[in-house]
This record gives sequence, C-alpha cells and structure tokens, in this order.
Amino acid sequence: MALYEHLRDVIVRLAVERPAKGRSTADWADTLAASGAKLKERMVASADTPANCRQLRHIIGLERWGQRRMRVALGEPFINDEMDGYQPPVDLSLAELIDVFLNTRDETVQLARRCAADPRAESTLVRHNQLGPLSIRGWLQYLDLHANLEARRLR
Repeated sequence: MALYEHLRDVIVRLAVERPAKGRSTADWADTLAASGAKLKERMVASADTPANCRQLRHIIGLERWGQRRMRVALGEPFINDEMDGYQPPVDLSLAELIDVFLNTRDETVQLARRCAADPRAESTLVRHNQLGPLSIRGWLQYLDLHANLEARRLR
C-alpha cells in the first residue's frame, strides 16, 4: 500500500467512519433531517448571487451523487462517475435551489431509512472516488459534513 493510500485510510477512519459509527443509520436519518433544517436557515439568509447559486449547486450535486452511491448498498449497480452530472441546472434562482436542496435532503433521509431497514445495506461498503470504500453510515456522515462545511461559504 502506498503512503498516500495509508494516510487517506487513516484520515477516513478518523474523520468519517469513526464518528459515523456513533449513531445508527436510523439516527443518521434524524441527524440529516435536523441539519437540513439548519442549513435551510443559512441558505435563506444568503443573497441570490451567482457565487451562492454555484455553491448551492455544488452542495446539491454532491449529495445527489452520494445518494446514487448509497443506492448500491440497496442493490443498484455501481456506476463509476463524478458528481458534476448530478448538479441542478445553472439557471435556477437561489430560492429554487433551496427548494431543490430541501427535496434532495429529504431523499437522503428517506434513503437512510431504507438502508436502516435492510441488514444487507448496513454491511455494504461503497467506493468513494477519492476516499475509498465507505460504509452507509460513513456516507451519511460524509454528506452531512460536506453540506455543513460547504454551506459556510454562502454569504
């Protein structure tokens, strides 16, 4: 194993998988619902600027991409793709993007609940392009962490 891969695995274990194991998948669904409500407040307080719309498109695109990866644990085939194709159209206003985000987050919460009800999903690892294989709880932690960190850039 190359040094880069070893360091990556250590960071993923400490920053993603370790905190993810502290909650059940059902608990993660509740956590994501609550953090979605907090993110909405931040988004609503942001100006409708091209930079904020770009940032929100990025947050939504990555969450949708993560959902697609999580569906692999429920039996869908793995697709080795990037998140770019999951972003909403560029011509949406900030208000429209907030609605898209809220719908996307609700889909993530529902997907987490489906995974919680499926023992097979709980034990499946699904590859992230840069981070390597993640558990379903790891994916939920990652999506929550990503959205919260990226939303800090909204002004």
